[in-house]
Amino acid sequence: MGSLTDAQIDHTQHPRVNSSDPVPPRPRPATPPHLLTGDEDAIAVATGLAAELAKGAVLRDREGLLPLTELDLYSQSGIWSILIPKRFGGPGLSHATLAKVIAIVASGDPAVAQIAQNHIAIAALVDLDATEEEKARVFGWSLSGLRFGNAFSEFGGKDVTDFKTRVRFEGGEAVVDGEKFYTTGALLSHIVPIVAVGDDGVYLVFADRETPGLSVTNNWSSFGQRTTASGSVRIDNVRVPRERAVKLKDTAEHPSVQGPVSQIIQAAIDGGIARAAIEDTIQFVKTQSRPWIDSGKPTAGEDPYTIAAIGDLKLRLHAAEALLESAGRAIDKGYLDPSLDNVTQATIRTAEAKVLTTQIAIDATNTLFELAGTRATLAQFGLDRHWRNARVHTLHDPVRWKFFHVGNWYLNGVHPPRHPWN
Repeated sequence: MGSLTDAQIDHTQHPRVNSSDPVPPRPRPATPPHLLTGDEDAIAVATGLAAELAKGAVLRDREGLLPLTELDLYSQSGIWSILIPKRFGGPGLSHATLAKVIAIVASGDPAVAQIAQNHIAIAALVDLDATEEEKARVFGWSLSGLRFGNAFSEFGGKDVTDFKTRVRFEGGEAVVDGEKFYTTGALLSHIVPIVAVGDDGVYLVFADRETPGLSVTNNWSSFGQRTTASGSVRIDNVRVPRERAVKLKDTAEHPSVQGPVSQIIQAAIDGGIARAAIEDTIQFVKTQSRPWIDSGKPTAGEDPYTIAAIGDLKLRLHAAEALLESAGRAIDKGYLDPSLDNVTQATIRTAEAKVLTTQIAIDATNTLFELAGTRATLAQFGLDRHWRNARVHTLHDPVRWKFFHVGNWYLNGVHPPRHPWN
């Protein structure tokens, strides 16, 4: 697929990442999304969606085009409400199915897949911490097709938990001030949930994208995951009705699967990146690569070292996918019975999966070029996006600490910390 020129791109329909192009709030959906009917339906929907996303993934990455049409297709698929309990009108599917579905979508385009990460994690957090009335409100928004962005992380604090954004309450209103970065999906969302600190704890404040005082900047400049709409959000005296502020529980006092749910989505995206890279490696070796002269083979696919390397990648991918499923089952158990031991098991198994998906994503995207050869680096193929996406997305939280927490549990019986990065 050839590159589009500036003259050929309609920036109203295809605004660029990290540009001054205006990106107004997205129109709200005219019809509700598809309601997933079960595991098989979810997997079938994800498979079809991944095929559609893959068609323009190279072009969007190369030109830095925000996935407006693709995101509408994704949020109308029903996947964004996959965890909403049946008693609130959702499909209430398992976390194991969630991991499988996200990995499939990410194999089509991991940048688009990541945009839903915060929406799904926020819905899960509301399920764990909110009142019944608050749950009904937030789940109703999701089931109607409204997209949640993300105003969680901040830039420049001493660590990721050092929140400066504040919320105060005046009469019937919650008033928020602060600034956020890494705000994946906020640019193209309908509602922006803001994490803010109040006098009595931490709140999740749901503000409409067009709320006065809420400004979203399209300034994500990373070399990978380029089209995730991960810019920054400024919050100046943003006022919303008091009932839109959900007080969050302290996970130190109330064990929950909040962290593992967020983490398994991240791990699944890395697994999807690895799967796509391996498949592209196989296809390129079969159709484009030449055999090395010392192999004495007529085709690159008959090179014994290449064959062994593909076997190694596939084995490690399948091991990572098996751990993702195991982690999902452990999260299901911890969700139904959030005892300290069950939550720890969910956290440990998810950490194990995160380690393997990180390793296979980075190794597969690097090995792609070793096996496919110099020709694979040509811009026309866009294969470098796999490595760039893997390298950036796996930085979400350091896997070196996963090894420590896993080892400390098995060796010393020390429960791992409970927070969104674990």
